[in-house]
Order: sequence, then structure tokens, then C-alpha cells
Amino acid sequence: MPSRLPFLKGPIVSIEDDEDDQFLLAQVVKKLGIANEVRFFTNGLVALQYFETTSEQPFLILCDINLPIMNGLELRKRINQSDYLRQKSIPFVFLTTAASPDIIREAYRESVQGFFQKASDYVSYQNQIKLIFDYWQTSLHPNRFV
Repeated sequence: MPSRLPFLKGPIVSIEDDEDDQFLLAQVVKKLGIANEVRFFTNGLVALQYFETTSEQPFLILCDINLPIMNGLELRKRINQSDYLRQKSIPFVFLTTAASPDIIREAYRESVQGFFQKASDYVSYQNQIKLIFDYWQTSLHPNRFV
């Protein structure tokens, strides 16, 4: 019988400037019974400052592409440029409405771990969040052993 993997307790970090989308994510996480706290940041620069200074090990980053001050792709590049942040091995997933082939290619050039176009209805969005959470909850990756 396989051993049960430990529950990853760090926060889910959402970088999303739309308040309605923040509210929707918070409601879906609650409805799914996900115990992880959700931390919201409205632009990439504020999120980057949090990642550079926190002693927490976030469980997952869910990031929009179109953000003020520093967009999601710029944030991902800055994380990749930092030895400290790369070593944190925080799963980075884009969850966005901006999903052109060029943007998707650029995201994967920056070693993003997932790219999802936001579902347009509540049930499909809830299923997306469950899929993403379940995958990273059961996946083996370096921050599981921190």
C-alpha cells in the first residue's frame, strides 16, 4: 500500500488584479474544502517583494498574465533570474484569459509549470482549480521536502 504524502500547508499565492476574480477564487477554494490560505497580490512587483522577503514556503502560485506595474511574464522571468527564488521551487501556474499561442510559448520558455485559460462558467472554473490543486498536492517536487 503506498504511503500517504504529507499535506502541503503553505499559502496559495494568487497574483490577480481583478477583484471579482479574487472573490471567485476565494469562494471556489472554500467550496472545495482546500485548507490552504489564499494570499492575493494585485501586481507582479508586490508579489516579487513578498517572495523575496517571506520565510514561508508557498504551496502554489496562480498568476494572471495581464497585471499592472509588472505583468505575469515579467514576474516569472524575475523569479527565474533569482537563485534564491528558483531554489524555493514554488510551482508557478498561469491562470489567465490571455492565452495566445505567442504568450503560451513565452511562458513555457520561462519554465512555467502550467498554463490554463480561465473557464468561463463557475462549474468549469471550479473543476480547473480542483485539477490544479490535486495535481500539485500529489506531485513530487522539491518544495515538498522543505
